[in-house]
Amino acid sequence: MKTFIIILIFIAGIFSGKSQQLVYKPVNPAFGGDTFNYQWLLSSANAQNQFDEKNDFSSLLDNVNSLDSFSQSLNRQILSELSRKLFEDQFGEGSIKPGNYLFGSLYLQITTTAQGLLINILDTSTGDQSEIVIPK
Repeated sequence: MKTFIIILIFIAGIFSGKSQQLVYKPVNPAFGGDTFNYQWLLSSANAQNQFDEKNDFSSLLDNVNSLDSFSQSLNRQILSELSRKLFEDQFGEGSIKPGNYLFGSLYLQITTTAQGLLINILDTSTGDQSEIVIPK
C-alpha cells in the first residue's frame, strides 16, 4: 500500500507539473544584456584580436620624410598646372608650346602630331613613363 501511494504521488506530480516558456536573454550589453558582461566580452575580443598595433596608418606616415612629401606635393602641383593649361589651350585661354621641359624629376616632351597634341611624361627618378594624346 505504501508503494502504491508513492507511485500515485509520483504520477500526480508528473501530471501536475507545469511547463514554462523559454525566454532569450542577450549577453551583449549593447543588445540589452547585463552590463556586467562588458568587461568579459571586451577581454575575450582582445584575446582573439590578431592585428598588431604598429600596423596602423600612423606608422605609414612615420616612414615618409618631409623632403619626399614636399617632392611629391610639388610634382602633383606641376601636373595639375600642366593639365589646367592643356585644357585651357584646347578649350580657350592659354597656350602650350611644343618643346622639352624639365620639372624636378619630370621630363616632359610636347609635340604636335596629326592626331593632336602628344605629351610624353618621364619620371627620371623611377623610370615611369606616360603618354597623353589630346585630339584636335
